[in-house]
Amino acid sequence: MDIFTVFPTISTSFIVISAVLVAIGWGLIIKGKREAHKKTMIAAAVFAVLFFLVYASRTVFVGNTSWGGPENLSGLYHVFLIFHIVLATVAAVFGITTLTLGFKAKYAKHRKWGRITSVIWFITAITGVAVYVLLYLLYPGGHTKPVWEVIMGA
Repeated sequence: MDIFTVFPTISTSFIVISAVLVAIGWGLIIKGKREAHKKTMIAAAVFAVLFFLVYASRTVFVGNTSWGGPENLSGLYHVFLIFHIVLATVAAVFGITTLTLGFKAKYAKHRKWGRITSVIWFITAITGVAVYVLLYLLYPGGHTKPVWEVIMGA
């Protein structure tokens, strides 16, 4: 494993762990285990933040991976990728909102937001794994420049 694949593998693992923890947290609150739910959801949020930090660091310092698959699938892949990115952004905003409502003890709103946020997060994790499989297992591609090089004109 090289620098181009180790970061995506780590970040994808973090997002999967986060989604699994959200599922566990959901199960805990259904069973009425509020404190365990809180701790599990905080852990899920920590893994989501770790994902973002690894992903952002890779983008800035290493670069991303470009599509390496057949040209006839490129358009479909990019539409799927845009769907994933938009969904991940929505999930992040919803996640922050849901956590904030929980910490402020606004449980009725937290419950409503949490149901929607969890489903969006599960779909985001699944589509994120699909992007990983497409870019690093099925159709390994080339690598783009790190953002800092693009900004500095290197």
